[in-house]
Amino acid sequence: MEYGIGLLSVVPMRAETSDKAEIVTQLTFGECYEVVGQDGNWLQLQLAADGYRGWIDSKQHTPVTADYYKEWTKTNHPRVTDLLQVVSNGNVRIPVGIGCYLPFFDGESIRVNEERYLYTGKASDPASAATTAELLKVADNFLKSPYLWGGKSVFGIDCSGFTQLVFGICGYQLPRDAYQQVDLGEEVHFVTQSQPGDLAYFSNAEGRITHVGLVLEGQKIMHAHGEVRIDTLDHNGIYNADRKRYSHNLRIIKRIHL
Repeated sequence: MEYGIGLLSVVPMRAETSDKAEIVTQLTFGECYEVVGQDGNWLQLQLAADGYRGWIDSKQHTPVTADYYKEWTKTNHPRVTDLLQVVSNGNVRIPVGIGCYLPFFDGESIRVNEERYLYTGKASDPASAATTAELLKVADNFLKSPYLWGGKSVFGIDCSGFTQLVFGICGYQLPRDAYQQVDLGEEVHFVTQSQPGDLAYFSNAEGRITHVGLVLEGQKIMHAHGEVRIDTLDHNGIYNADRKRYSHNLRIIKRIHL
């Protein structure tokens, strides 16, 4: 078995072995993975955190030892909470964005294999349970982030990437896709009973869950649709006041207990 870690700010993981292929998700800095396949210069990865698979260019692969990978998977790592920061050593400065992992962060530096990188920005505390207020404060950082299918960063994100990243920064691992996330949590039966921090899910004409957003106060919802934005939520779905129409049909609301 071969293992690796993201050592760039964000790397596209694709559905097929081509730079033109669909981006299914992204590998962020500090995130470990297992190499499960190879086709020429392409490697198929399975991410350690959520089990998601995709292909990356082998030039973007940084190997780690099996022992490091095993230790990584057993540790709850801090995450970057500044919008943009850097990690550095004497040879290199690497940009990292909000939500990136800080492997084995000791308050001053992170460790990749046996190499240390300095980090002086803000970080989440995985030992402290996040409050709903903290969750919503994290989410606010992503407002106006552009929509990107498969995206998982402030510079491009999709609906389930947004909810996964926000909850991940607060110490709760969600699956990657909306249809997977909906299986978690306790059902909220009416929109009027929803609370800030709940997750609302929306279905297409065939009844498949295709969208998710974060419930706010006053029956508002924050979600990635063109951009990360705030719209109105009611029993029908999401109402976009700018376009004066409903954009998504409500299927179910779930409550995650952090």
